[in-house]
Amino acid sequence: MPTIYQVAERAGVSLSTVSRVLNGKASVNKVLRERVEKAVEELNYRPNSVARSLANSRTDSIGVLVPELNAPFFGDLMQAVESTLRAADKHVIITVGRNCLETEKDAVEFLISRNCDALIMHAEALSDEYLLELNQSKLPIALVNRQVEGLSEACTTLDNEKGGYLATRHLLELGHKNIAYISGPIEKRDAKLRLEGHNRALSEAGLLVNCELVFEGHYTEEDGKLGLLELMARDQPFTALVCANDWMASGAISCARDLGMSLPHDLSIVGFDDVVFAHHVFPRLTTVSNPVANMAEMSAKYILNKVYGQANDVKLSFEPTLILRDSTMKYDG
Repeated sequence: MPTIYQVAERAGVSLSTVSRVLNGKASVNKVLRERVEKAVEELNYRPNSVARSLANSRTDSIGVLVPELNAPFFGDLMQAVESTLRAADKHVIITVGRNCLETEKDAVEFLISRNCDALIMHAEALSDEYLLELNQSKLPIALVNRQVEGLSEACTTLDNEKGGYLATRHLLELGHKNIAYISGPIEKRDAKLRLEGHNRALSEAGLLVNCELVFEGHYTEEDGKLGLLELMARDQPFTALVCANDWMASGAISCARDLGMSLPHDLSIVGFDDVVFAHHVFPRLTTVSNPVANMAEMSAKYILNKVYGQANDVKLSFEPTLILRDSTMKYDG
């Protein structure tokens, strides 16, 4: 493997000149710079990343915090961040927060201890105040799917209220009037907004919001099963069901089929997120898109701009869209 000494010898310059060229310093004569660059190319030399990080006080690594690893939604997020940063010759260190305040704080402290240049987070439990203080401590952060006042330039967001509205409006347009809803945990902002969108669609249609047709889950497949069973046990008739994520919709579909129901003839179901399995379940799931991969990519590009001086275009606000498949149908009753 060629060394920096061989590059200097091939170019006929000093080691300090090679170092300045490799670190992008402007104070190098154009002729000498070209000689060094030619020697680097001829020798196929790759700078030692550790030595380079010591020279510029950076590690070229970015910490990533996600709530969990076993959900396709967060798999899409991590894939988008890693591929975007890898294309820029940066690396990621991933930690899990498990939607727990202390675990998220421990994860952040671990990433700081690894000398990460910045953090990209899908943080659920950390307070706005904590995140603002963290960002102001000279460790830049980017937030996926969260808005924090004072950090707007570092936040990518989805209009979750509109997403909930689109799901329920679709069912109303199909003629459904009795529509049940399985929400995520209401203390989470995205779950609260999706439920508000559902309620807005009902109100616009002149329908009363029936609390007996709402079940609060925790975004798991099991909650979709339990939620459907609980809603049916309340003896409140419904012909359609909106689930606040695709995992719960998948659970509801599985439960309905176990009960001998014919979908969507007996029950129309709409999900939220459009994760990879949404078009593999039977019937294929009508759902609301949640472009988390695009949001994560933008967060990574924001960090590349903020920390490494790149000039990527960054989009911060995203709109949901309805993805029509086979799990809903017109109701004529």
